Amino acid sequence: MHLSIQSLTKSYKKQEALSDVSMDLEPGIYSFLGANGSGKTTLMRIITTVLRPTSGKVLLDGKDVFGMGEEYRTLIGYVPQQVGYYPSMKVQPFLEYIGALKGLTPKQCKEKAEYWLKQVNLYDVRKKKIKKLSGGMKQRVGIAQAMLNDPKILILDEPTAGLDPKERIRFRSLIANLSVNRIVLYTTHIASDLEGMTDYVCILKKGKLVDLDRPEEILEELKGKVWQAYVSVDQLDELEKNYKVGSIDKVSGDIRVRIYHDEQPIPEAEGIEPSIEDIYLYYFGEEAMIEKVS
Repeated sequence: MHLSIQSLTKSYKKQEALSDVSMDLEPGIYSFLGANGSGKTTLMRIITTVLRPTSGKVLLDGKDVFGMGEEYRTLIGYVPQQVGYYPSMKVQPFLEYIGALKGLTPKQCKEKAEYWLKQVNLYDVRKKKIKKLSGGMKQRVGIAQAMLNDPKILILDEPTAGLDPKERIRFRSLIANLSVNRIVLYTTHIASDLEGMTDYVCILKKGKLVDLDRPEEILEELKGKVWQAYVSVDQLDELEKNYKVGSIDKVSGDIRVRIYHDEQPIPEAEGIEPSIEDIYLYYFGEEAMIEKVS
């Protein structure tokens, strides 16, 4: 299975949400990393055929997906940022209802619903109303409904937003298990979600594809560009005016700051090994810090 994205552009009046994005995808997990407004959701909506591009193509094994119709949509599982639920419905009846909408027989609906409830560890709450579930449980219901038709392409748009750290870890483990023989597209602006899970990192910035590579290769590119220094308050103010500044914390009364620059920013700065978190902060800098504050 081969999904080819060729020169996708999506324009809204004078603004481009996507600009000439191209990539070739095989089975595996592709994490799309970007700040809010980077074009991640627009790209996912085009891949699902919910949106049409202004120009460019999406091809599955050489076929234009917009010409495949139902044949293509049956291969897609989609979990949007906000999954639509009927809050007063119980979990299993909801999944069986979604299965019926996807064209499954009543027997298949029941079997598939029970199977995926077990896979996402929700079988014990199958008779609960959805409105009584935690945020993490609702996200797992979203995964289960997306998997009912055994999709070959699974698209997850910011699936861990609002989840606590324990739920995020559980969710990442679930996605890793689902990725065998599937193309999994996973959008996030939480860099730690990538840790130990993703096969490729796709960095989108202001609608453009900045980088697409294995995480270890991108980390290799950042070597020599991540610095740490102990500074005064006045030095910190100056650094924030002139450089991309990441984490700031106090250690024994001193201010320890992480700085992103292609060369040593100040004499007292020492080069350090980059981490997954640094990928996001290096590429998005001020945007990332604004999101952390908000």
